[in-house]
Amino acid sequence: MTTNTTAAAASPRLFGRDAELDAVAALSGRLLSGRSGVLLLTGEPGLGRTALLDRAVRDFGAGPVLHTRAAPAERHLPHSGVHALLSTAPLPAGTGGPPAALLRTGLPPTGLLDLLRRTWTHRPLLVCVDDAHLWDPPSRAALGFAARRVDSVPAVGLLLSVAAHRAGAPDFAGLPLLRLGPLTEHAAGALLNELTGGATDPLVREELLYEAEGNPALLTALVDRLSGPQLSGHAPLPRPLADGPALLRVVGGRLAELPPTTRDLLLLVAAAHEQHPDGSGADASLVLRAAHAAGLDPAALDPAEAAGVARSAGNRIRFDDPLVRRAVYRRAPLSRRRAAHTLLAAVLDAERHRLAHLSHRALAADGPDPRLAAELVSAAAAPDVRAEPLQRSLAFVRAADLTATDSARAARLTAAAEYARLGGRPRRARELLAAAREGAAAHDAVRGGTELVRGTLALRDGPVGDAHEALLLAAALLDPYDPEGARTARFGAMEAAWAAGDVPGCLAALGGQGQVAPAPGHDDHGTDDHGTDDHGTDDYRTGMLAALSGRFGEARGPLRRVLERAGHDDDPAGLLRAGVAALVLGDTTTACHVNARALAAARARDIATLVPQALEHLAYAELRAGRHTRARAHAEEGLRAAHHAGQRNVVAHHHAALALVASIEGDGAALTAHAEAALAVAGPHGLAQAASLAEWARARADLGRGLALDAASRLGPLVRPGHRRGHFAVRMLMAPCFVEAAVLAGEPGADARTAVEEFALWAAVGGDPQAPAQLARCRALLAPPGETEALYAYALTRHERAGGDFERARTLLLYGKWLRRRRRPREARGRLKDALYAFERSGARVWAEQTRAELRATGAAAAREAAGPLACLTPQQLRIARCVAEGATNREVALRLSISPRTVDHHLRNVFSLLGVRSRVELSRLVAREEQDVTAG
Repeated sequence: MTTNTTAAAASPRLFGRDAELDAVAALSGRLLSGRSGVLLLTGEPGLGRTALLDRAVRDFGAGPVLHTRAAPAERHLPHSGVHALLSTAPLPAGTGGPPAALLRTGLPPTGLLDLLRRTWTHRPLLVCVDDAHLWDPPSRAALGFAARRVDSVPAVGLLLSVAAHRAGAPDFAGLPLLRLGPLTEHAAGALLNELTGGATDPLVREELLYEAEGNPALLTALVDRLSGPQLSGHAPLPRPLADGPALLRVVGGRLAELPPTTRDLLLLVAAAHEQHPDGSGADASLVLRAAHAAGLDPAALDPAEAAGVARSAGNRIRFDDPLVRRAVYRRAPLSRRRAAHTLLAAVLDAERHRLAHLSHRALAADGPDPRLAAELVSAAAAPDVRAEPLQRSLAFVRAADLTATDSARAARLTAAAEYARLGGRPRRARELLAAAREGAAAHDAVRGGTELVRGTLALRDGPVGDAHEALLLAAALLDPYDPEGARTARFGAMEAAWAAGDVPGCLAALGGQGQVAPAPGHDDHGTDDHGTDDHGTDDYRTGMLAALSGRFGEARGPLRRVLERAGHDDDPAGLLRAGVAALVLGDTTTACHVNARALAAARARDIATLVPQALEHLAYAELRAGRHTRARAHAEEGLRAAHHAGQRNVVAHHHAALALVASIEGDGAALTAHAEAALAVAGPHGLAQAASLAEWARARADLGRGLALDAASRLGPLVRPGHRRGHFAVRMLMAPCFVEAAVLAGEPGADARTAVEEFALWAAVGGDPQAPAQLARCRALLAPPGETEALYAYALTRHERAGGDFERARTLLLYGKWLRRRRRPREARGRLKDALYAFERSGARVWAEQTRAELRATGAAAAREAAGPLACLTPQQLRIARCVAEGATNREVALRLSISPRTVDHHLRNVFSLLGVRSRVELSRLVAREEQDVTAG
């Protein structure tokens, strides 16, 4: 027992557990108010259940604390748990004697609650039991009964911890549950700084955080294992970093009491799991056949299931905690691990399960074996062998371990790295590439393969300039030996240059000559991820060279042939190329269809690294097609997939796509978050395209809110020629927004007219179905009054052909504004209502609100009318009041409403008088209050 009657000493810091500490503090708060409560903490070993209970004990100063940890050795002694809790507790007179006497004849399930009810009634009491699942059954029953009835006792709190696999046991069922998860990367980093004083080499730090997987106890064990030179990066790290002793320090308690035969069977499970490290478990029939061959009774698994170590689910046997699996395997001596793999290889059908059979034989080998290595490489590379990329990667690693010559070993490690990359494990791929570069200088073909993998990794997660150079080097090295690999490298180099906005770099990668003017037009990337499809690659290369050189007429034929082949193609890389071709041709419907097929094909082939990219291409195509809701859904999924695959560059592009969607939907917080996230990666990694899209999203949001001057200021540098110009494939997509913003801001100067003329050239190419309508709209904005109406009418005609509610609604809104300024309110109302309904169909809330304001200015009733004091204002006064409430100056209001600043000043004085306010601040508060009332109503 622990009794706290004074303020606790300073407690050690718990990193990343703010929510859990708040929950414990809430329990203490209940006790201080005279109420009772219970909280059950659960989690896997090493996540900090004990530390959290210790912290609660130290922090509780309102009264006595009963605190005990379960002793596994006493779990078979009836009532030993309750006895340990109460044995040193001071009992007042009349309670029936000391706890030992109470327990001598047996404690009923209600006994603990009765003791608490009869003993502590005048002061808050905290009862903490760590590892309560290890108590003896009668004590657990009494504890569970007391926890469920604790409200019958004043000011008593029960804070209990149990292992994750026992949280749903009957004794604890129904109790408020708090589940501890792994630490976030930020919290784990803070803990590492605390453990090492911040004196850790960055690469070592990254290794430690990755290996610990957010488990604070394992992170602590790993730090304790390393010497000062190892932590500072001056000495090599041990391999594996998390060895058997380090893992046992965290999860050894789960294994210590298991019978020897159970541990032998678990080693077979762990060894079988080595073939599927990310899978759903080991093949149960394989394990049981191996166990039978070793003379092990299958019932030996029962104690492991009872202890929550492993369990059988259908035809799989799996460990509940991956750390336990790693501990079981790595704690075993090498000879026993080899014996386990020998058993597994012996019971596998060598023909039917060729790759698994050879992999287990390789793990059982005790030295180099060139023949076995060659057989394993053949099986790992065979297209008819059904295996995930990670399984193939592991097979190549095992073949490398059996290989004596440096060059062959490097080639096999490089192949392993490529499959690890395709399996969505970029970190593992980089580790394998580092191992491949060790030893003697490799052949140019091997070096080229290594550079190809390294450059492709950088293309997804790193500065794209570095990726471009690595991939060009790979192409040069591979040209004499592997034309297909060289072509893949060149396509990757083009994609890197595309992402950076480097047209000459794109041409150099494709084999083009000279530096030509950029050919603006499509906002997607230009190549695949592994380029294994050799059908149509020449057409793709020829078409893209022509398009990037400004020869769109020459590009159409080859790119059309790429699309024709895509109709019967199931290779995701080829389909992604076809999606790019479709966007270059302005066929957004086909682009959406082809990219959706690429996504399905990547998933069907388990190519994890291609899934985020396919989702990115699909989201961009849907944005171009005006399908904003679908684009958001795919970009959100792609964002999660890219994070999981460690592809920060793809993450940035998904953030940019989501920022564009938010600029239409009017979600200001989402827009800011996504745009900032995109720019945070785009800057250091040189992603000019993602940066341009994020800035465009910000400007379009400004335009939607009526902040035309801000939008023009953002877009001007991106659209105008100069060193700060936007990405070549996005400039023309932004041009209509820039022209609109410049005109509405009262600055329709030479820049806007130049942008229109350049956009006219782009529209003539046919690379965007919306471009002709947008061009007519831009010309209407700049035209003399006598030509404006005809241009708006023509723009609407072209919108009908192209489809897309959002762009058509923007033209209707501008047309309605123009009609209202020409004092034609009835005609303006018709256009504005059409615009309002189209914006609502598009989910463009902020644009719909701007349209409602225009409708109010024409005297029409809008969907949301003013109420309260604002109802006394005229429509024009109401619009001015709302603009001022948003923080606009008189000049900005004048520009937004197309009236003079003097008119704004006149109306604003009348607004102040009618509403009885004396400042813009008071007006803002009044408008905000009234708007909230209308919304709530």
